[in-house]
Amino acid sequence: MSQTQEQREQAGVTPSGRVAQFRAEIAEMKLRDPRAARDRTWAVVGAVLMVAGIVVAVAGYLSSTGASSAFNTEGPAQQRDAIVLALVGVSVTVLGAALFLRYSLAQFLRFWLARLVYEQQAQTDRIVGSGR
Repeated sequence: MSQTQEQREQAGVTPSGRVAQFRAEIAEMKLRDPRAARDRTWAVVGAVLMVAGIVVAVAGYLSSTGASSAFNTEGPAQQRDAIVLALVGVSVTVLGAALFLRYSLAQFLRFWLARLVYEQQAQTDRIVGSGR
């Protein structure tokens, strides 16, 4: 048996008790994860950019096709400007999707990594415990 396990047993810390102890220590420190709020904010910004980009792209497309005669009064120059506007809208949509995916996946993967570390530690405790 290793020294750290002996120290844990002397302190009365079991694998399930360790989780409770960890939660109590975190609650005692009154810490918040500052990255969680930032990740959530950037995920919302990404979603807003996706929606805004789609609206701009559709408006540019409608303007370029002359769907409304009020938009296409200056001829080809106006049409080229509208096409550029539609491409900017598509670019903003892609940027928003990338931001949304990156920050929403960051939240999920952070949770997944913490769970993985905990499960591996519990598995190590079971293996070491069965070797006694």
